[in-house]
Amino acid sequence: ARALPRSGMLRRQVPEEDSTILIDVAPGAENGDSYGSTARTSEVPAGTPALTCRRWFPADFVLVWEEDLRLGRPPDSAPRDKAATHAAWRDTFLENLRAAGLHVDQRHVRNASSAVHYVLLSAPWAVLCYHAEDLRLKLPLQELPNQASHWSARLLARLGIPNVLQEDVPDVPPEYYTCEFKVSKLSRYLGSDNPDTFFSSTDRHQILFAILAKTPYGHEKKGVIGIDQLLADGVFSAAFPLHDGPFRLPPGSPQAAGLGRRQLLFQYWARWCKWSKYQPLEHVRGYFGEKVALYFAWLGFYTAWLLPAAAVGTLVFLVGCCMVSSDTPTQELCGSAEDLQMCPRCADCPFWPLSSACALAQAGRLFDHGGTVFFSAFVALWAALLLAHWRRSSAALAHRWGCSHYEDLEERPRPQFAASAPTTAPNPVTGEDEPYFPRRLRVRRVLAGSVLVVMLVAVVVMCLVSVILCRGILAALVSRSSSAPVASWASRIASFTGSLVNLVFILVLSKIYVALARVLTRWEMHRTQTKFEDAFTLKVFIFQFVNFYSSPIYVAFFKGRFVGYPGNYHTLFGVRNEECAAGGCLVELAQELLVIMVGKQVVNNVQEVLVPQLQAWWHTARLRRGRRRPGPAADRAPWEADYELLPCGDLFQEYLETVLQFGFVTIFVAACPLAPLFALLNNWVEVRLDARKLVCQQRRPVAQRAQDIGIWAHILAVIAHLAVVSNAFLLAFTSDFLPRTYYRWTHAHDLRGFLNFTLAHAPPAFAAAHNRTCRYQAFREDDGQYSPTYWNLLAIRLAFVIVFEHVVFSIGRLLDLLVPDIPESVEVKVKREYYLAKQALAENGVSPRPHLPSPSSGSRRVRRSASARDSPRTPPRRQALSGADGAKDGYFPGSESSLGPQPPAPGVGPAPPAPSL
Repeated sequence: ARALPRSGMLRRQVPEEDSTILIDVAPGAENGDSYGSTARTSEVPAGTPALTCRRWFPADFVLVWEEDLRLGRPPDSAPRDKAATHAAWRDTFLENLRAAGLHVDQRHVRNASSAVHYVLLSAPWAVLCYHAEDLRLKLPLQELPNQASHWSARLLARLGIPNVLQEDVPDVPPEYYTCEFKVSKLSRYLGSDNPDTFFSSTDRHQILFAILAKTPYGHEKKGVIGIDQLLADGVFSAAFPLHDGPFRLPPGSPQAAGLGRRQLLFQYWARWCKWSKYQPLEHVRGYFGEKVALYFAWLGFYTAWLLPAAAVGTLVFLVGCCMVSSDTPTQELCGSAEDLQMCPRCADCPFWPLSSACALAQAGRLFDHGGTVFFSAFVALWAALLLAHWRRSSAALAHRWGCSHYEDLEERPRPQFAASAPTTAPNPVTGEDEPYFPRRLRVRRVLAGSVLVVMLVAVVVMCLVSVILCRGILAALVSRSSSAPVASWASRIASFTGSLVNLVFILVLSKIYVALARVLTRWEMHRTQTKFEDAFTLKVFIFQFVNFYSSPIYVAFFKGRFVGYPGNYHTLFGVRNEECAAGGCLVELAQELLVIMVGKQVVNNVQEVLVPQLQAWWHTARLRRGRRRPGPAADRAPWEADYELLPCGDLFQEYLETVLQFGFVTIFVAACPLAPLFALLNNWVEVRLDARKLVCQQRRPVAQRAQDIGIWAHILAVIAHLAVVSNAFLLAFTSDFLPRTYYRWTHAHDLRGFLNFTLAHAPPAFAAAHNRTCRYQAFREDDGQYSPTYWNLLAIRLAFVIVFEHVVFSIGRLLDLLVPDIPESVEVKVKREYYLAKQALAENGVSPRPHLPSPSSGSRRVRRSASARDSPRTPPRRQALSGADGAKDGYFPGSESSLGPQPPAPGVGPAPPAPSL
């Protein structure tokens, strides 16, 4: 153990502390089925306190870089200069890591042309304790029985139905009452008598990554700080924590006997045969951290709620199938033969019989009927209930995992922000001095970025206009066909082709914009990682919303509205505006949704299955090329096996895909009742696909804490409100529901003659010019002016929109009020946890004395500082200064008994020792 100042200054390691790395072979490793753990030892004299005695330290983190050993390049070549610069940066970075208190060991694997270097990092007990307090980690005070449950399990239990989704997963972690970690109160935390298990693996990963993220390798204000910048510059090839052993069981071993955490996740979560079982979220959180666990909790929750929506939507679609054969207007259309001649679609196009569109009209009746109104209202209320119950579930998970106030009180500034911020200012909550970026300057940068977003949105609109023009030209060309059936399908053929072209535009523009948005968000200088991710997410979603939904919005609300009438057609850049086909625009909207939503899901799933396999094969083949004896996976070191896996990505794309799918399911559900069913089938695959990718194919991600799913929850709420408005206008203006209802009440209840009611006659001038009369779909007089029926229907449609919105919003608001955001049981636990934390951190509380070495002047000084820091009589600003002063002096309990005060050295990442146990 050694003392380092709290102010962020590094200290050089004394030569006597140099030690060696050993490999601790776990039971079963001789069979090649277990990972070893690296450890560091130091030779110390007898009688030294327990903290400084010889003990094992696991290698929690691995840094990797590759070296090209090929000769023949001139000494002054640019690649060699770049390699020399990178080597200097690496040496400085690793030296600063040693000065920060980390144990560093280097290994390498060579072949004929290259070498792969591995840096194994581990943190001793003193470093872990210090940075756990600095990061405000929450550690357990009191153990509780695990009370995690599923709403579906409780419902089935009340109904007395056997729950086939339930599965007993071994080694379920217990729940804890937690408290922010304080070294001075070490003995009051559970498990503090065992340094090897006191900090979980995810806690150690967070601490190691925090040190890596703020360790400089040059001048800090020039941005040469942190592992992220080193990875971006190619100085290191990878940085990742080690997996907890292999994921497959050794041959012949019992199914559930002594499973490692990774093996347990594979057996009970990542296999395809577990698609019908609950996810072991507690195990996911314990292995990957709260951020990953919250994503899978949301995905599983949303997928479960899709079950009733998919069931009702399928029932509505089947009702539509049954109504096709008995629908009177459809029968009239199909039996009209040559009686109803429709006007040409272009100047050179022929007249065509309405009966040729019989199949299109029948397809339209599958989606456009009375059940669609009920289903639209059902989905709007379903979305409101889903989000209300998710807020309850999210609050319960955040409290159970100790992240309820993470964003407000515990999250630290981003290392990149701290390195680039021009000044410091006191935090209004903690009173500590923190890096500060002027708000006015940030607002200016955000406004400048918004201009770029608007420009890129304009590019999307231009692409949409080009697709519309292509569809109009293609429809005119197909309409000239001599085949009547082909000519009647001209609008549908053009629409389907345009949907495919639009999908290509969507996928290409998405890749470009995401990269630009990340650079722009980094320039805006957001303080915390959560703020950074929220700003990035908002930018990308605005763009993706326009990118994905612009074409469906055009089909739903604009296509066929500005067509004109024969002899006076409206044009766009010389091309006649599109009109809806005989089956109506609703069936075309359903086609657009299925092509974009299902097509995107298929493309994403193929990419997630095939692309990682190809990338993994190429990466493994490249690393093993030139080796004399590659050997099986069991013969390779754990860090080598993990480096052959794919890099882990963030969860942004996964969230984006789910939220966009939620928009398709809710905003346009009136046009496609089958959308929830397709979403449900995709999500069943997506859950296991993402789980398998994390457990089997990718390197272990750094565990990150999170309070909730972030700004995605607000985006989902906005989508749910837009869904009510969108479906109201779809039913009123795009569907035939209101015209049919109006005709049923004013003309004929059995809808006989409704087809003729919806068709207008061409103006006399147009009929005289072509020497024949024709019909077209519109509510117009013979001179082309709107008829009184059009204005009556317009008033009815607007009234329907207002009534539908107010009724659905009122019921949704009532349901939201009836479902509190935080369950009562969670509120009781929060109060109990607050009480225990207050008792544990109370300076005058009765508790056993911590296991400390014999007191010295240094330890007495730090106890006085801790007392001043924790005392409620000290103002907040003074509390922060008192605690910092004690650390800046270089004193900590037991520090003088080991090394004593040392002079500061430049850098960051202090690591004073913790009390000996």
